[in-house]
Amino acid sequence: MECARIDAVDVHAFELPTDGPGGTEQDGTLEWDSTTMVLVRVHAGGRTGLGYTYGDVSVAAFLSGTLAPLLTGRDPSSPPALRELMGRRIRNAGRPGVGAMAVSAADIALWDLKARLLELPLVHLLPAYHDRVPVYGSGGFTNYPPQRLADQLAGWVEQGIPRVKLKTSRDPESDPRRLAAVRRAIGEGPELFTDANGALGRKEALYWARRFHEEWDVRWFEEPVSSADIEGLRSLREHGPARLEITAGEYAYTSRDFVNLVEGGAVDCLQADVTRCGGVTAVLETGGLAAARDLDLSAHCAPAVSAHAFCAVRRLRHLEYFHDHVRFEHLVFDGTLSPDGGALRPDTTRPGLGLDVKWADAEPHRVYGTRPAPA
Repeated sequence: MECARIDAVDVHAFELPTDGPGGTEQDGTLEWDSTTMVLVRVHAGGRTGLGYTYGDVSVAAFLSGTLAPLLTGRDPSSPPALRELMGRRIRNAGRPGVGAMAVSAADIALWDLKARLLELPLVHLLPAYHDRVPVYGSGGFTNYPPQRLADQLAGWVEQGIPRVKLKTSRDPESDPRRLAAVRRAIGEGPELFTDANGALGRKEALYWARRFHEEWDVRWFEEPVSSADIEGLRSLREHGPARLEITAGEYAYTSRDFVNLVEGGAVDCLQADVTRCGGVTAVLETGGLAAARDLDLSAHCAPAVSAHAFCAVRRLRHLEYFHDHVRFEHLVFDGTLSPDGGALRPDTTRPGLGLDVKWADAEPHRVYGTRPAPA
């Protein structure tokens, strides 16, 4: 790779309203009316790498004020070394949450930049085990009317995606009607997943785990209780249906968060979000942890990045093809991927992540930063 130094870092944030009923979407524990993408670009050697995360606009301010000055002037050839440097810098600000998301976005941008400097697709720069990442369709928000819920999940099945997920447990007594509508719409063959987003107590979660599996053949129960409740997750694994997997990990921000889930026997399949856990570098580390413990690792959202990063995970399970992120990424980026045969395949004809920002389309949604001047 040519000798280069990072000469500039710029940060942007965009907010996209949801398209749910009444302008909102709901899951078991949260209601929201928009999604915010924080985008960071790192420049060196005449190339630009981009990375992003989904979080509050405060992540953009943190990137600009804390991480951009740290990276400027550095050698971009070793993203893990720079991630280590960023991890030390954010210590007093707090590593989880905003700090981890900012580091994740920057780490993704650094990997994208290195691949572009080498004129390689990112998947070919990484120690890849796979050339594709299977996906599952994800949305099914708790405030969707039954017909919209059924149409969305059946639509993914019609596109060749053999597994789909809906949100549950905001109003548990309504879930049987919702699950029945979905199962009728998708048929008996596709796998059906559920996600409570930590809404249930331990005994309530065990009750619904048994019903979900016995009545609608649900095979995946994500965060039935809070992901911080390691003992509760382990109890559900031990006492719930044998063919219903208990999963968590999307809110793991540090290596220790993943270790706690694994050593605590909390999950049948571990999850990781590349835009929260520390970026591509952290996905590589977490993939090693999962493989060493004979666990599969599933990618949480951000499909445009995850399609590359998780090809480097030996015990790869699949990727959450999440409605909100798919909408956002297709709006903001040129070069996004669409499922083919139930999987995303990285585009190996384009360098890095293969993404370019569609500034004119993104600009109406800007909530932080300024549009770059034309090159």
